[in-house]
Amino acid sequence: MMSATNEDDPFLQVQADVHHQLSLTRPLFTSYLRIHSLTKSPHLTPELLSARSDLTTSLSLLTDDLQDLRDSISAIQADPYKYGLQIEEVSRRVRMIEEIGGEVDDMREELEKTMGAASNSGAGGNAYNDENTGSPLDDDYAAEFEHQQQMQMLKQQDEQLDSVFHTVGNLRQQADDMGRELEEQTGMLQEVETVTDRVSGRLQGGMKRMNKLVKENEDGLSSCCIGVLIFVLILLLVLVLIL
Repeated sequence: MMSATNEDDPFLQVQADVHHQLSLTRPLFTSYLRIHSLTKSPHLTPELLSARSDLTTSLSLLTDDLQDLRDSISAIQADPYKYGLQIEEVSRRVRMIEEIGGEVDDMREELEKTMGAASNSGAGGNAYNDENTGSPLDDDYAAEFEHQQQMQMLKQQDEQLDSVFHTVGNLRQQADDMGRELEEQTGMLQEVETVTDRVSGRLQGGMKRMNKLVKENEDGLSSCCIGVLIFVLILLLVLVLIL
């Protein structure tokens, strides 16, 4: 027997909507519980009210989709073979609806429990305010103002930390640049020193060769002078003998 298509099976038409809405509701529920656990004020904060409103709306939509899913499974149970389904598949779908319904009921129960606790806390706080100050709205305004001040201080601290991190990053970059420049200058100085040593060695070798040449020339000139003197003496001796 051929299996049913999405167009023929009413269950499959609603199942995708239910899973999509459930995927949106779960993070809203987690966010609501987190904000509720962090809220220490006896009064409801704007963040908590917003999270509760979003969760309530999402649960309502999910409940409507889940009811449509129950209606579709009821239609299928009346004649499962009409949609190409076996009894086992119908049972599996029923279990899935029960599991999703149980999860939705748990979230709704937790939401109602936290709302009841907040209402009791708010009622006690109002009674105390009526007896002592007579103006719960002033306390709400003061709590909200204090919350805004704290958020502003946190924002300013974050900005200051960002500025410090930016300054430290600039200093580190400058230090890295200076280090690279020093390394380059050190390399240049080493090259100059190498060239200087090489030129100095060549100059010393040239001076040695020049000194040697001068000494050799000095010895030759002396010999030449002695020879000339000997020749002059011999010539004078010959002249004396002749005369």
